[in-house]
Amino acid sequence: MILKDSELKKVCGGSITATFINAIVKGLSLLIELGKSLGSSFRRITSGQTCSIE
Repeated sequence: MILKDSELKKVCGGSITATFINAIVKGLSLLIELGKSLGSSFRRITSGQTCSIE
């Protein structure tokens, strides 16, 4: 089915796009990785298992 120009101008897209969802997922992944890194560092510091800088 081929649409005419006047019909194409009436087409409305959705408010949520795949790019928007991808950005949200990447942001959440970044927060999760940051939390893992901070948690691991905090656990190593509190347990005294850090490498000494000399």
